[in-house]
Amino acid sequence: MASDDTAKKSRPMSKLWVLLFVLGTNVVTVFLFSGPLQYYYIPLQSPIYNSPLHVQYPLPSNDLITELTQTQRELLSIKTELKSSKQVSENLAAELTELIQFLRNPKSSNGGNADDPWLQWGEPNRVSLPKELKDFTAAKKLPLGRNPSFGSDTIYPPVGHACAVFKEDLNKYMDYKPGHRCPEDEILAQKLLLRGCEPLPRRRCHPATPSNYTEPFPFPESMWRTPPDSSVVWTAYSCKNYSCLIQRKYLKVFDDCKDCFDLQGREKTRWLNGVGSDIDYSIDEVLKIKRHTIRIGLDIGGGTGTFAVRMRERNVTIITTSMNFNGPFNNFIASRGVVPMYISVSHRLPFFDNTLDIVHSMHVLSNWIPTVLLEFILYDINRILRPGGVFWLDRFFCIEDQLKIYVPMIENVGFNKLKWSIGRKLDRGPALKEMYISALLEKPLNRH
Repeated sequence: MASDDTAKKSRPMSKLWVLLFVLGTNVVTVFLFSGPLQYYYIPLQSPIYNSPLHVQYPLPSNDLITELTQTQRELLSIKTELKSSKQVSENLAAELTELIQFLRNPKSSNGGNADDPWLQWGEPNRVSLPKELKDFTAAKKLPLGRNPSFGSDTIYPPVGHACAVFKEDLNKYMDYKPGHRCPEDEILAQKLLLRGCEPLPRRRCHPATPSNYTEPFPFPESMWRTPPDSSVVWTAYSCKNYSCLIQRKYLKVFDDCKDCFDLQGREKTRWLNGVGSDIDYSIDEVLKIKRHTIRIGLDIGGGTGTFAVRMRERNVTIITTSMNFNGPFNNFIASRGVVPMYISVSHRLPFFDNTLDIVHSMHVLSNWIPTVLLEFILYDINRILRPGGVFWLDRFFCIEDQLKIYVPMIENVGFNKLKWSIGRKLDRGPALKEMYISALLEKPLNRH
């Protein structure tokens, strides 16, 4: 046993000496061949027999010219090899750095904090975590070694940092039998998302599916026809069919967007024309202002997808973010033939910089969002819009006294105002001093 322990301890030191030797030889090679030799280059196109003093030298022989040309080629070949040698040296230096870190703190590279973010987040005993959670979140070594694009040989599967705060609920979410049916825990999963555990860990199980699933209606019929009840798993919702969802608009009990599922009601006329109020813009008005350069975009908190459907009728592709607040909003959006995205308003928008033509949001961006978070959201919207793209802020709700907070916040992002309207929300009476802001804001073509 003692000899085995000694051998194990000597391996890192042996590897260190090998790396130092190889690195040293590469450095010497680079110095010798990329330093002095670079001055031996002879520009053969210049007449070497002419001097500034007009002293005439004998013309070189053909054999000398041939020899010099061959030498030049060899030097160019050495230069190419040196570039490769330099890359090898840099890789060796990176490995040497990792080895030194290992020698200084072996635990950090062998199952300790560096490879286990749950320990960094305060988990006192990783054994208490479900096996599937440990398997997913543990650091994974890349099969082909260090990847220059990654800048590492390790990948950490992403999980929202707040997941570690809600350990009990997260343990329930990850407690399942791999390869079998997932628990019907949509409510639990959505609560985790809304509290910041986003993205959730991936799972190796099969989600529940409707027992008698029915194919969606063909397009474009699907856009304005209520989907079959058999297209949804209804376990998480108080209503168990679409007829119930359509009728709940008559109930006094509060539900988010409770009239959105009635496609023959108010949804049928949304965004077609202004309704006589300065705060309501029509889709055709917005498209005309931008001279029909809007092609792709995002609707944040788009309910049942009517904005995306209206835009698709005009050959514009819109992705709709939505949560399932006591209703199958994402299933309904997909059944209509447009694309849903199941993320919360807190999530960083999953689009690259300067790519989208339009971002729209109605009601969702309002004073219920913490002020600092709202400011981050506005800048994130600005980030994904291309220069000349537009942010359609549709009925931003606040109290009159809060206008002095939100108006400067919106203006400070740096949009150009194409349209700007502030109006009163009067459905509950003027005494409450409730206000709406609507605006069409353009990202500048040039930002200095």
